[in-house]
Amino acid sequence: MLSSILCLLVLSLAKGILGAPVRTNTSSCIVDPECGPIPGESALYSDDIGRSRPLPADMTAAVLPTTSGPAGEDDVLFQNLLSAEWTVFSFYQQGVETFNESSFTDLGLPNTTYQRITEIRDNEAGHLRIFQDSISPASLKPGPCSYDFMWEDAAGFLALQNIIEVSSMAFATALAQQAKANSTIGTLVAVGETESRHETWALIDVWNQDPFAGAVDTAYAYANQILYITSAGFTIPGSCPSANPIYPNPTQKLPQLAYNSSTSTGHPGSPITFIYKESRYTNTTPVPDYVDGEDYYAVFFHGVNNITVPFDTKTNSSTIPAAFDSKGIILAVIADTPGAPTLDSIVAGPLILLQQPSNGTSITGIA
Repeated sequence: MLSSILCLLVLSLAKGILGAPVRTNTSSCIVDPECGPIPGESALYSDDIGRSRPLPADMTAAVLPTTSGPAGEDDVLFQNLLSAEWTVFSFYQQGVETFNESSFTDLGLPNTTYQRITEIRDNEAGHLRIFQDSISPASLKPGPCSYDFMWEDAAGFLALQNIIEVSSMAFATALAQQAKANSTIGTLVAVGETESRHETWALIDVWNQDPFAGAVDTAYAYANQILYITSAGFTIPGSCPSANPIYPNPTQKLPQLAYNSSTSTGHPGSPITFIYKESRYTNTTPVPDYVDGEDYYAVFFHGVNNITVPFDTKTNSSTIPAAFDSKGIILAVIADTPGAPTLDSIVAGPLILLQQPSNGTSITGIA
């Protein structure tokens, strides 16, 4: 009996020394990759069950450069990625702070749901640290803004989680196409794999759905257009640290798209009427500057391919290609050239049409 007690004490002490979360609020630790907990080595980024913000998510300001040398070749990419990750982390942190286990069991969900949300929050904090460490000392590390995700309850939180996760997977895949260093590509692939695990868990445990997205998830080349969705949709204007760089950099500020969910299923083969989204903060509705007599197209991306469909600029209508399977996501843009072969050929979008869960398309629709 005594030996068992001693064993438990030793294990408890070992966990306290080796795995206990280390929290600090000093920017000096952020500029040193060896300071504080390290993703992949610390339990802080996998199973910390606390409600408070783990390092480095307790930072509230941008971290200024510490050297005057040349910037890293992928610094701008990681600045964009870090700014996006602040959005993703904040989504989960708000959920951890707002809900508890019963918030989800009252919906009939497993009693591990809140724990999983907390674990995902921990993973996202680890992503923050990885992206900060990937920015060279010669460049600024963006700090967090304030965000409004507009969910009102646990059910709304879980619905939006699908968009958050598939967006993360999509912009990680797109940024990998911009990366200059092989190590950057490896980091993006590894992070994308983790986001895929998050979405797989949600599809199985929350939505009781088939988690598989077909042979391949959707690839989209224009990462900053996806990143702009997170900026235009969730970031409260004027809330970012004044030192933060523009996000995303560069940005086109394209008109944002929704669709009429009362006349479309959002699935392959369905007609679709696009709606230009009103800005939540300026009460304006940006629209493309269509040129009379010119042709425009709805281009739908799914898997590694895209299909171009005629687009009526008078009715804003088109048809989602019936050739696609109803798996993963479909990305839709309006373009002045079939296939949207260049960044500048796109005049509106992208719109994410979530295919799994099957009723998930309504998240980006307007009835």
